[in-house]
Amino acid sequence: MASTVKQSRRPGWLTRPVVLVVLTAFTLLVLAPFLVVALNAFKTPAEYASNGPLSLPGGLHLQGIVDFWYRVDFGEKLWNSFLISASVAVLAIVISVLNAYAIGIGRLRGRLAFLMFFLLANLLPQEALVYPLYYLSKLVGLYNTRLAVIIILTAIQAAFGTYLLSSVFRDFPRQLLEAAALDGAGKWRVLWRVVVPTNWPTLSVLFTFFFIWTWNEFFLPLIFLISNDNQTVPVALGVLQGDRMMDATTTSASALLGIVPAVLFFLIFQRTLTRGVMAGAVK
Repeated sequence: MASTVKQSRRPGWLTRPVVLVVLTAFTLLVLAPFLVVALNAFKTPAEYASNGPLSLPGGLHLQGIVDFWYRVDFGEKLWNSFLISASVAVLAIVISVLNAYAIGIGRLRGRLAFLMFFLLANLLPQEALVYPLYYLSKLVGLYNTRLAVIIILTAIQAAFGTYLLSSVFRDFPRQLLEAAALDGAGKWRVLWRVVVPTNWPTLSVLFTFFFIWTWNEFFLPLIFLISNDNQTVPVALGVLQGDRMMDATTTSASALLGIVPAVLFFLIFQRTLTRGVMAGAVK
């Protein structure tokens, strides 16, 4: 009997360490490029030239970071990226909620056609949108403004948010809606007092993804933000590195500064993401 128990437990005891080792190896593989960038960001050009990219720095040399910060006015680029990303995330959530409420809960006539439209909007490549959006922004006087990028990216993100939330709202419990209606709540009050609080974990996850996706956006800001005062962090990194005027340590410093804000935002909202995913799994 004891031998049978030991044999039944043995596969579990062997599997857990193997899985742990494999996951640790994959984690180190993913983090390796970031570690190399961080190492080279704190080196001097002489250390990089003599010891190579994989050597440890002799000390925390911050000159590369300081040079890059002042060369591109990185504080201004951070503010531009934060303003655009936060505005797009908030506006896209609001528009997605309103659209999905009409399609999923309001049972809008022709909702299948609307969902197909939003799905098609998500499938269109950005390259196909640049030409008409460029001339349209020129026509209304919004070219080379942050507002133009906010409007365009809000429409793109809201299309995805509408498609996702419509399926979520479609399965919303009708008992809650009927109870709110019996209490005298109108459609607007039902939306903001019942539907939104109930689906807050899902909305929090969408907000986090919208913010990170917009922060990492490169192509559209590159086209619509040609002024140095309006550029975002990814555009500033791409333009300066394209000039080939930086050494390897300054390039690593620029990459490190570009990665850190997105990583910090993800770590801050990691618990929100976990709660949202778990809430979706429970549903």
